[in-house]
Amino acid sequence: MTPIEVTKRNLDARDVEQLLSKHHTGRMAFAFHDRVMMALVNYVYADRWIYARLEQGPALSTLKHRQWVVFEVDEIHGVYDWRTVIVCGSVQFLDNDRSSPDWRDFNRALCLLRGEVASILTSDDPHPERLQIYRIHLDDCSGRESKSNCVQSLPSA
Repeated sequence: MTPIEVTKRNLDARDVEQLLSKHHTGRMAFAFHDRVMMALVNYVYADRWIYARLEQGPALSTLKHRQWVVFEVDEIHGVYDWRTVIVCGSVQFLDNDRSSPDWRDFNRALCLLRGEVASILTSDDPHPERLQIYRIHLDDCSGRESKSNCVQSLPSA
């Protein structure tokens, strides 16, 4: 039996952006007092910003009081073969009011999101309850990669 050899490395900025651009589903963790919550997030990445949407509920209420989050995207091929990016930052809510200074940012976010799902915020929206668009800037981010000589993939469910 050949011993498993694993190498790890930090991802550079180009690799981090490539991983975020390639995928559109991540996880966001946030906390309020002594409770930590995790949410699955559909997102779009562009120009060092992660754009996504939220619905009314506990996550939105919590984030309006404590905007600090950790956002993570993973690419997993095997037990020892994976890449991950972690972004720490604050959520910025974008306002669709034309008189708001955020309106241009809201419009850009909407165009980017519609680039993935054209019906977002229309009558055919697959998640019409997700009305709040927000973004997270890549101020504090890191990425890691692990590779092995193991040809074994993850077991199927």
